[in-house]
Amino acid sequence: MEKEAAAADNKGFRTGIDVLVRDRFAQLAGMRIGLITNHTGVDAEGKATLDLLRHAPGMQVKAIFSPEHGLTGTADAMIPSSRDTTTGLPIYSLYGTSKKPEAAMLRDLDCLVFDIQDAGVRFYTYISTMGYAMEAAAANGLAFVVLDRPNPLTASIVQGPVPDKTRRSFTEYFPLPVRHGMTVGELATLFNAEYKIGADLRVVKMEGYDRTRWFDETGMAWINPSPNLRSLTEATLYPGVALAEGANVSVGRGTPTPFELLGAPWIDGNSLARSLNERHIPGVRFAPAAFEPTSDIYRKRLCHGVRVTLTDRHLLDSPTMGIEILSALYRLYPKSFAIDDTLGLIGDRSVLAAIKKGQDPRSIAQSWQGPLESFVLLRSNFLLYGAAGRVSQQMVKEGLHEAAGNHLAQEEQEFGLAEKLGGQGKINLP
Repeated sequence: MEKEAAAADNKGFRTGIDVLVRDRFAQLAGMRIGLITNHTGVDAEGKATLDLLRHAPGMQVKAIFSPEHGLTGTADAMIPSSRDTTTGLPIYSLYGTSKKPEAAMLRDLDCLVFDIQDAGVRFYTYISTMGYAMEAAAANGLAFVVLDRPNPLTASIVQGPVPDKTRRSFTEYFPLPVRHGMTVGELATLFNAEYKIGADLRVVKMEGYDRTRWFDETGMAWINPSPNLRSLTEATLYPGVALAEGANVSVGRGTPTPFELLGAPWIDGNSLARSLNERHIPGVRFAPAAFEPTSDIYRKRLCHGVRVTLTDRHLLDSPTMGIEILSALYRLYPKSFAIDDTLGLIGDRSVLAAIKKGQDPRSIAQSWQGPLESFVLLRSNFLLYGAAGRVSQQMVKEGLHEAAGNHLAQEEQEFGLAEKLGGQGKINLP
């Protein structure tokens, strides 16, 4: 009933592509376009953004650019560039020999248009592809247009460790918390300003967007954004379970329920489930499980571990749950678990060191509240859709909610003023 009521209240909701269609593509009039998209780039009727732009009058789609997993969102390996058999247009892969559009690919273009559904997580690579493409657009004098979409995990909660500023990679384009609480349009404005990219950035904002709503409360149909995020439940668990993925454990890839499973041949599922349940982690429970992946690590090998059941997504702090899992694995299997290989997704060396020292995961989560609060303040300058909403559950527990709440009230007041003054949704706080 709650979801049905939310969907009913969201009848005025439009994504960026729906706004563009409603406006008869005025924002792209006269342009030669390179479209960065995949199978998630569709309008409210399920029509592909590629087809909509190709048939729109007064513009030309000259090239297609695809992210990780390719144009169809089904590939799980590096992808070569190719040619679209339907349109004859070149498809330049940005997950192959190059992750940034090259100058030759941008020849005869006036702008790049980005329309891809993100997962709301720092290490989900579509936002890195966007950042690299913005850099290329700026370097080659092209406009960069983002057709904005919802953050599926709500754009109102910020959780998890913030990476060391010295770290930058394809899974760490910017030092974001694991769960950043921003839309792709907001992230684009943040990247452009903080990295001084200098892109001619234009965000086609959503209309009627409530940043506190989960994806299933928007009225939109779920489309798997990548092969192993097959439901909103898996997307909700992903920011936590995936923290173990760089190490020698399976997170359920090659099974029907990725990110709802975690295991390895050397794990005792009963012991791990008991250890995690004794921690009383809000929003989830764990049960012993055995599974045999058909792909990825431990392919065709029997793994023992746990099944993670989401019981209350509103209570779950998924990155903290991830630290609980890593801590339990290292405590139970210090010689078998390759803990050092988790740094790439944790991002913060001090968090990894604390796990190895045996610190309580709750105290580890407390340690990242300072950087997290700093990010919340930075983030507020780039929000396009009202107030920031809720902060992380852990921030509330640690007493940061009062300061954050005062800041959010100020932000909401200033955002309203910016809207009245015809601003672009960017808030400049003192």
